[in-house]
Amino acid sequence: MPSAADFAAEQVAAVRDEPAGRLALLESLYQAPPGRPELHLPYRRAAMAFMGWQLRRRLLNAVDGDQPGSAWWRAVNERLLRDTAEARAHVLGLGGEVSSPSVALSVSFIRRPSARVWYLAHNAAIAAAYLEHRALADAESRVERFFINLVLARVLYAHALVAAPRLALSWLSPIAPLLSDPRLGMTGIFLSLSRVLPARYPLRDDLQWYISEERGLCRLLDLGVIQPRFDALYAWSAAELSMPGIGDLIRDGVPAYAWDTADAEPWNPAPPIVVRAVRRVLPR
Repeated sequence: MPSAADFAAEQVAAVRDEPAGRLALLESLYQAPPGRPELHLPYRRAAMAFMGWQLRRRLLNAVDGDQPGSAWWRAVNERLLRDTAEARAHVLGLGGEVSSPSVALSVSFIRRPSARVWYLAHNAAIAAAYLEHRALADAESRVERFFINLVLARVLYAHALVAAPRLALSWLSPIAPLLSDPRLGMTGIFLSLSRVLPARYPLRDDLQWYISEERGLCRLLDLGVIQPRFDALYAWSAAELSMPGIGDLIRDGVPAYAWDTADAEPWNPAPPIVVRAVRRVLPR
């Protein structure tokens, strides 16, 4: 009998160059193990939202196909799939050691699902993949690397809304967990990344053009609420996920993952009046 880790690796390898197959695999991994109640299905909403836009952008396409995908996004997605598949295999009784702390968190989620443990498991896998695949990120364009950093900030912030609501939303902390509960539709504001990232890959226009296109609630959230909390958010996430390396991905308020922090202007634009108002209403 294969170990849980080997079984998971085989499942992921079978769909490596089949983007729709990756999505189907993720969907299947949220089905309740035999004999257990269907407590996990509501959390599938957030997991599918995080992954669905990757298919729409064709990020998960084979890198040698007619419309090549992204080696970095494929690797990050694969880590999430593999961790989830291995955790399920452990719960189903396959043997072997748990291969990583993020898999152990996924096992904990399967055994006792909750919003906080879902974020722990999900973001531990994502953050581990970020740290592991820095070299692949360096090969992406400047525009893509900006959005790669923005995605990380968004998923860390979504976690903080549930697990550190005062940090995330100041005096509005009592409502913060509802805004980011992965079982509820509101979580799409943070994890349905079609609201953050442009709809195609690779990105060919100038970064400023894409930034100017992000309007409304998402831009207000990024500049008015998340950006002033960058340093505190990354420090909290490093402790919450037991990954000190996350703390190195921010420097003086500028995201530093595959990004030259001297190139700070895209992260610190002159805030419009409405952003300044939000910062006053929701101080750090």
